Amino acid sequence: MAIPKLFEPLTIRGVTMKNRVCVAPMHQYASDHGFATDWHLMNVGRFAAGGAGLTFVESTKCDRRGCGTVGDLALWDDKFIPGVKKLADFIKSHDSVAAIQIGHSGRKAKRFRPWEGGAPLTENPGVDQAYWDSWELVAPSAEPASPTDPTPRALTNQEVKDLVEMWGQSARRANECGFDVFEIHGAHGYMIHQFLSPMANLRNDEYGGSEENRMRFCSEIVESVRAHWPDDKPLFLRLSCEDR
Repeated sequence: MAIPKLFEPLTIRGVTMKNRVCVAPMHQYASDHGFATDWHLMNVGRFAAGGAGLTFVESTKCDRRGCGTVGDLALWDDKFIPGVKKLADFIKSHDSVAAIQIGHSGRKAKRFRPWEGGAPLTENPGVDQAYWDSWELVAPSAEPASPTDPTPRALTNQEVKDLVEMWGQSARRANECGFDVFEIHGAHGYMIHQFLSPMANLRNDEYGGSEENRMRFCSEIVESVRAHWPDDKPLFLRLSCEDR
């Protein structure tokens, strides 16, 4: 009997997966002020040990302001590298390819966890005050995600460029952690998707207006990430291809 395609190896660029079983990035809402915990090690470890060829670490944030909840993982500073590296090392020790998704929630940031209702946070849920104070809601334009959501502050032109570089620096850190696949999160109504959407992006600079301009933020992020991510390692981009 022939081996099912699912269990055949797959090579993308210089990375070979022992099979085509992929564990998708799944939020755990379990970090400690952005730092990985034993919960994260247990979660990704069980999938890697279970035989998956590719194991993703959940959407990890490139900017403090981009955290969707109080429990999001962080890679916006070098101080987060040791904890995240531990996850990559453990995945690879079980012959699974270590992957990470990097994202930014934009105007959908600063919310309660799903089982707490997912509504916007209106008061400090118990994190350090400095951590709370730096959690500013920012987006392409000052347009709320819904009529009942708070209005975000529109990023300045320079802040957009700075955010592009933040993604690039997160790619550098991910490489230092030992990950072999990097995914840019551009879907699900988060920051990149907000720039792509004519309903969320009402800018009048080079990042808004025409379709080409609305794509510019995403394109520049891809270029910035690839500049910090080795050529022999795959780079993925997740997109929502229908905007309602």
